[in-house]
Amino acid sequence: MDIVDDKRKLRERLKQKRRDHVTSLPDAVRRLIFHRPPSGVAALMEPGAIIGLYHAGPFEAPTLPYAKWYHENGYRLALPWFADRGSPMAFRLWPDPYDTDALETGPFSVLQPLSDSESIAPDLVFVPLIGFTVAGDRLGQGGGHYDRWLGANPNATAIGLAWDCQLLESLPTEAHDAKLDMVVTPTRAFEVKR
Repeated sequence: MDIVDDKRKLRERLKQKRRDHVTSLPDAVRRLIFHRPPSGVAALMEPGAIIGLYHAGPFEAPTLPYAKWYHENGYRLALPWFADRGSPMAFRLWPDPYDTDALETGPFSVLQPLSDSESIAPDLVFVPLIGFTVAGDRLGQGGGHYDRWLGANPNATAIGLAWDCQLLESLPTEAHDAKLDMVVTPTRAFEVKR
């Protein structure tokens, strides 16, 4: 077996584990989780900084409460944007997380900013993931979009958002896999020592 196949099989198992975990949480609990960034994370950037988020899928760690908090506290927001399925990921301005009219469905069936939105590079990026380690290793969806973007933007702070059940002792990694600076779960923040 090769590392690509190992990652694919691990993704399948971890997606099911994440799905089972999220569906087991009562609605009232889910609404309280990831309500606002922890104080240590919020203090990483001054108001006015650009915060990159992702539009969360049904079982991913939610980002909308973070988006609203950052927006209300004077930060600029950005979401991933794709011209088509073969184009590199960019970030575009997300002017208002309360206004869904400022978003359109992108080529991966995920909401993204309108095509005429300003292209901007976040100072801090919240990154989706399937699995992670305390060393900052991340297993994503497999497209490499965040790895490439983070590789091209090494000064951006990368913070994974995850459920506690996504923590692993180790992950198969390749040279192009970008490490995270921190991972935030509902119960703790793992700061990566480099």
